[in-house]
Amino acid sequence: MEGAGVGDNAWKAHAAMALVQAMMGGYHVVTKVALNVGMNQIVFCAFRDLLALSVLAPIALLHDRGRRPPVTGRLIWAFFYLGLTGIFGNQLLFLIGLSYTNPSYAAATQPAIPVFTFVFASIMGVEKLDLHTKETQLKILGTCVCVSGAAVMLIYRGPALFGNGSDLAFHGDMIVGNQAEHIGWWASGFLKLGLEKRHIGVLCLMGNCLCMAAFLALQAPVLEKYPASLSLTAYTYLFGALLMFISGIFTTRDSADWVMTKSEVIAILYAGILSSALSYGLITWSNKILGPALVALYNPLQPLMSSLLAAMFLGSSIFLGSVIGGFLIICGLYLVTWARHREDQLSRQMSSTDLLAEPLL
Repeated sequence: MEGAGVGDNAWKAHAAMALVQAMMGGYHVVTKVALNVGMNQIVFCAFRDLLALSVLAPIALLHDRGRRPPVTGRLIWAFFYLGLTGIFGNQLLFLIGLSYTNPSYAAATQPAIPVFTFVFASIMGVEKLDLHTKETQLKILGTCVCVSGAAVMLIYRGPALFGNGSDLAFHGDMIVGNQAEHIGWWASGFLKLGLEKRHIGVLCLMGNCLCMAAFLALQAPVLEKYPASLSLTAYTYLFGALLMFISGIFTTRDSADWVMTKSEVIAILYAGILSSALSYGLITWSNKILGPALVALYNPLQPLMSSLLAAMFLGSSIFLGSVIGGFLIICGLYLVTWARHREDQLSRQMSSTDLLAEPLL
């Protein structure tokens, strides 16, 4: 894992993940506008993924020329699984869950991603887990602190520290409207079982978190066998976009769903270039350096970034709960980063000791 979080590129990877969360925060604001005017979720994802693939493929072809390992059958299955979980399942379940609930529900479930990722990575052996060591205890504590910070931001509002006390994020709860009509056929079976739409929405949002966690956990070992990160991201989007486009063809009944307005084109350009091609490229590269558990810990920063961007561009206020939650998230990230740094130091000390202990002859 190239130092497992330390080294010359470690600070760049941390900065990249913070940038990714800022772009994802902007994505939430932009997508609300597109979905509010009635754009079909699957069509939106299909255009977004096709655009991302068209950006990633030529760049990966040039950047990774001569450095790409041969593609085997097992790698193709791994690419398919990454596209299925990280692109198709992750994006679609999030938008479906958002349609049946509201942005507050969607934001409340995102802190589950680092928890699920930590569990998956530990089961797969990607993340070291020894409950008797201080480093593992600190990683668990840091994860809990980070998730708690996100929970504080979502539960506690507090007084307004900046602005006039208006919060556009709360008004956004009513933006989703009747988006569920686009996928009513999909949920009819669950509705017959007695579940309400919000129950289905929460299940979809939790499925979104599981998909993203599985994507990050599997991507780490795949990167060891296929270290060309840009090409790996392009292959992931190839299968994700293919699955999304096929689903769009079979599930949309009206050709008008594929006709876009100006605001929808802007949303797709932002989602396809920034929150897809650039963000997933940075996530893959950072995963190779930091590991899946630490990469996932940046997800709770999304509500904080959304609040800051809303304050800067939409005139929303910043409340005390956002400041306290953001402080806890940063503290949690620091604890996990420091624990990973200590693990790497101990690992290098043990390696040096083993080399010195070996006989010269």
